[in-house]
This record gives sequence, C-alpha cells and structure tokens, in this order.
Amino acid sequence: MTALLRPRPSGRPTGTRPPTLVAVAHGSRDPAALRTVTALVNAVRALRPDVPVRLGHIELDRPLLADTLKALRGEAVLVPLLLGRGHHVKADLPEAAARAGHLTTRIAAPLGPHPLLAEALHARLDEAAHQHPRTIQAVVLAAAGSRDPDAAADAAATAALLSTRLGGVPVVPAYASAVAPTVADAVRTLTSTRRGHPRDIAVASYFTAPGRFATQCADAAPGIAAAPLGAHPAVARLVLHRYAQALAGAPLSDRAVTVGV
Repeated sequence: MTALLRPRPSGRPTGTRPPTLVAVAHGSRDPAALRTVTALVNAVRALRPDVPVRLGHIELDRPLLADTLKALRGEAVLVPLLLGRGHHVKADLPEAAARAGHLTTRIAAPLGPHPLLAEALHARLDEAAHQHPRTIQAVVLAAAGSRDPDAAADAAATAALLSTRLGGVPVVPAYASAVAPTVADAVRTLTSTRRGHPRDIAVASYFTAPGRFATQCADAAPGIAAAPLGAHPAVARLVLHRYAQALAGAPLSDRAVTVGV
C-alpha cells in the first residue's frame, strides 16, 4: 500500500516542504457534510503528517476554495473530493487555480473511478446490510448526475468495479439530477427484470458526504440504503494516491495542469 501514499521524487530538494494538498469539496447546506469532509481531511493528514493538507469548498460551505488558495504560498495540488469528470472538475477548478496567480498549481484527477472507491462502497453496503439482514440481489449506484457524458462513463465504470467486487451482483448507476434513470426508476427496472422483491435491491451512496442529493437517493431506497463514502480509510488513501499521481506528472508550473486518471 506504500505506493499509494508516497509520491515519486519530483526533483524537489530533500527536506523541502511538499506542495500543499488542497482537498476540494463541493459544499452543502447539510451541516453533516462539513463534519464528514473534515473527518476525511483529518484521516488524510494522519496518513501523511509530512504533507500540508487544507480544505476548500466550491460553494455553500466555508472555507471557500478561493479563500483557501488566497492564504497559501508556494505550490499546491488541488485534489477534488468529487467522484467523476464534470463541470466542477473541468471548469470550476481550473478557473479557481487560474485566479490564484500567486501559486504554482496542479489539479489532480477526481476520485472516481478507482478500485479503492469500490472497496469503500462495498464496506458501506456491508455496514447497512448488517443493520438490516437481507440477501442483496442487485445494487443501484446512486450518484449526483451530470449532463457531461464523461461523468456518466465514470459512474458506469465504478458500477462495473463494484459489481466485480460483489462477485457479479448487478450494479446499475442512477442519478439524483440532470440525467436518467432516477433511483426509483432503476429499482423498478431491476425489480421487473429480475422478478424479485424491491427490498432485495440495495442503494449504494456514491457521494463523498451527506447532502440533499444523498438524502434524496436514500429516501428512494426500498430497503438497504448505504451511507455516503465519508472518511472511509480507502477514500483517504485514494486522496493521497491522486495527489501522488499529480506530483508524478508534468512539472509544476504557473499554469494549472489537470492530471488525468
């Protein structure tokens, strides 16, 4: 697991301070969201106490990303606590980095898709199933939704990873907004095609933290509804993996660089 935690040498002199890891959360009016992402940031710090870690939000919660970047000096790597490619990753983060002209910045890939997310999703499903013992026949992967086709492709890739992790149990992506199907529609389709009971279909929460969409999707679950990913250890390791990937890419420059998966 060490390879996921430590970036390869990047030409930086020994003993110098590593670039700041800026964990970028979306933000939510749900106060549980800030508590959750703060716990995740603290888990990242515990894994790599040598790396400066800061939190910034795109909207709704403080600190806002712009304020976090304004307070920094030197080098920073923006790691989106977002689960796929979409407008925030492709537009909002590069714009924020460009406005922080006093920093040398890089933007890491979003967290998903990645096997570590499938590990965390599996664990959250296990936790929920333990509370409500039932044989899971199929899973709906509930995501926020985006009109960007890359975001849908990333959700589909995560669904495939989770299905493999679950030993072939069918996993179907569904969305809270922007695109179809909704969680309720996906449950109906799975119930019809599998001729099973709706309560045998679990909903996996493909959200980093609680919020309106996560609650909306959980409320549509007929039976087992897993908690958001939160500060699961696999997610904390993945944040550092994306940071390491960014540092292993092209050299840091005054122009923000988005490093792919």
